[in-house]
Amino acid sequence: MILTVTANPALDMTWELDRIEIGGAHRADTGAIRAGGKGLNVARVAHAQGFGVCAVTTCGGATGAELRDELAASGVPHLLVPVTALTRRSIAWVDRALGDTTIVNERGVNPRAEEWEEFSSAVRKQAAAASVLVIAGSFPPGAPSTLLPELIAAGAGRPVIVDTSGPALLTAADAGASVLKPNRAELLEATGIADPIEGARALIARGAELVLLSLGAEGMYAVTADRVLRARLSEPLAGNPTGAGDAAVAACAVLMDAGVRDPEKILRRATAWSAAAVLMPLAGEIHSTWCDLEGALILESDPFPPHDPAPPHDPEEPA
Repeated sequence: MILTVTANPALDMTWELDRIEIGGAHRADTGAIRAGGKGLNVARVAHAQGFGVCAVTTCGGATGAELRDELAASGVPHLLVPVTALTRRSIAWVDRALGDTTIVNERGVNPRAEEWEEFSSAVRKQAAAASVLVIAGSFPPGAPSTLLPELIAAGAGRPVIVDTSGPALLTAADAGASVLKPNRAELLEATGIADPIEGARALIARGAELVLLSLGAEGMYAVTADRVLRARLSEPLAGNPTGAGDAAVAACAVLMDAGVRDPEKILRRATAWSAAAVLMPLAGEIHSTWCDLEGALILESDPFPPHDPAPPHDPEEPA
């Protein structure tokens, strides 16, 4: 069973528009509203593909009630921890003319200390029956600095996949996460290293086993202690990339759930599911043609010798 953990869920709201004009007024058909947040999207994709999952998250206030009801209707197995703080919202505008998406994410409100303890306890209990632990998404401002290491520790003895951003990436690597899945901007923010491959290697030096590095239209890289692999399509796909990274994490999780540890196999499936997610209107779904996309991937290998660089400076720590 794959356990996903979402510490900062969102009520996802998506509208499709013919064209977005800055400063203009727009009309749209009724939008789609669903329970979101990276971990919930991961669980949704894996569940739809027939794999056993349990999604642990919080819910609070009126938006939390909507999230609870939609998640119940989705059929995705889940465990909700009630909190006082209002569940945040995430708004996406899909521009049909340009083929791109504009997103506004609320930062979220920090639950109380006792609510975080209940959340951590729920994760620990569920992790006892899990084969893979996925911790995905942001943390609300003010969340305890000890929370992420505690969640990772709950997965001791099994693969732990973390998809987060900023200094939390460094924390995850230091705390023993098996796999990290940043994009270029997240990696730069965390490490301060402009070269994304060097940034990924810095996370490996801190303790991660595998870094799945998403570079959008340039494809995806798998970086380990002794290999760099790249998978890409011959041409980028147009669509909604909102859930592409979550689909990649879901692919990694289901393969690890099956005992697969080969970085090349993980990279191929992660890239294919990521591309297939772009073809769908909403995050948490992948297109049925993902097998064809996987078969069309171009794989490139660039091995490099193991090395032991000094860990990068933590941007939140004083020099």
